[in-house]
Amino acid sequence: MPDSILTALRALSPPARAQFLKTLPPSSLIALPHLWSVWARPDTQLPPPGDWQTWLILGGRGSGKTRAGAEWVRAQVEGATPLAAGSRSRIALLGETADQARDVMILGESGLLACTPRDRRPTFHVSRRHLEWPNGAQAWLFSAADPESLRGPQFDGAWCDELAKWRKAAPAWDMLQFGLRLGPDPRQIVTTTPRANPVLIRIMEDTTTITTRSPTKDNAANLAPAFLNRMQARYASHPLGRQELDGELLLETPGSLWTRSLLENNRIDHTPPLARVIVAVDPPVTSRVSSDACGIIIAALIADPTAEAPRAVVLADWSVQGRSPRAWATRAVAAYHEYKADRLVAEVNQGGDMVEQIIREIDDTIAFRAVRATRGKVLRAEPVAALYEQGRVLHLSRPARLTTLEDQMCAFAANPGGALLPGITRSPDRVDALVWAITDLLLIRRTEPSVRFL
Repeated sequence: MPDSILTALRALSPPARAQFLKTLPPSSLIALPHLWSVWARPDTQLPPPGDWQTWLILGGRGSGKTRAGAEWVRAQVEGATPLAAGSRSRIALLGETADQARDVMILGESGLLACTPRDRRPTFHVSRRHLEWPNGAQAWLFSAADPESLRGPQFDGAWCDELAKWRKAAPAWDMLQFGLRLGPDPRQIVTTTPRANPVLIRIMEDTTTITTRSPTKDNAANLAPAFLNRMQARYASHPLGRQELDGELLLETPGSLWTRSLLENNRIDHTPPLARVIVAVDPPVTSRVSSDACGIIIAALIADPTAEAPRAVVLADWSVQGRSPRAWATRAVAAYHEYKADRLVAEVNQGGDMVEQIIREIDDTIAFRAVRATRGKVLRAEPVAALYEQGRVLHLSRPARLTTLEDQMCAFAANPGGALLPGITRSPDRVDALVWAITDLLLIRRTEPSVRFL
């Protein structure tokens, strides 16, 4: 089928497409389901242009990444006719285990056998874990749990599935690279739901890698609507949803003061009764687009007289970046009124009296308290992190905007000497504002007025 017809078919509306299909002869209708260029999503399921060695697809559950991997292998080994040679002829198929590689990559609903037309379908020699196409191209199945099995064989292409789950990812990946030594341009595709795997991070950072992301919702046409609605409702604002549905790689710095599991354990789905609300502001030094953000965090003391120790809840993150002092101050004042706050706390190390002056120019009725950092960021943050470990600081689940704050928290780590790790975050602006808010709520001793008897 000519490319011009395929392009026109993709552009048609569903009713017009159905009408067009009725005009095609039986031979074209039989071939049409196997024309991947018609059905694939161009941005996420078709090979990217350019001179790359590794195509990494980070996809959510059910996003169509396995089909993209199988179709890439097909495109490499098939020629113009069933017996014509393709651009590659010796392929490595590498899964977490041999069974999973067989059941998903070969026999699965989106595997190689299912997506290949009968006249081009390879023969699967189960006992030898070997595929052979009518044109002589071959593929071998390997388990990432047995990296040594990759010693010796050589290939001109490879497909790695669910690499982020491999227990022996480093040796398996390294052995595969030594075997990719045939042909003028050996290439490989990696299809995986992301996890914080050091090998996956290394692959992403490689200059010869091109990464595409494929969220689950992009494949909604091929998924049960009830499944997608249920998953989105339950996990859309959670880190697990960002990883498993959106295909995001959520990093956690070794030695960070906060961890993903800690934040998940301290999550609350509803706003509890509140006793005292604080808006904390960490102003930036400059207001350029590339400047640090102005951290604006809203937190509150939970009204619970039965609790053994006072607790706080983080309600929202109103931080902004690249705004003028008046713009971020206006936003902070808006947050103050939106949440009916009792006090606005702002760090004044950089701006001095100007910080309070700008805020009062916008609203002179604000209850304002200036705070000045006399210790390093890590020393100020450690007592607050300890409160999280005690379960005394909770995060509200509903506002998805807390995700940026939580990403920054999980990247906040220190060297043994107490300094921030280089390259982790240029300025933990949101964390700074969070620390000021929780410090004001839980770490500053306040005495209630009482009657003294002499």
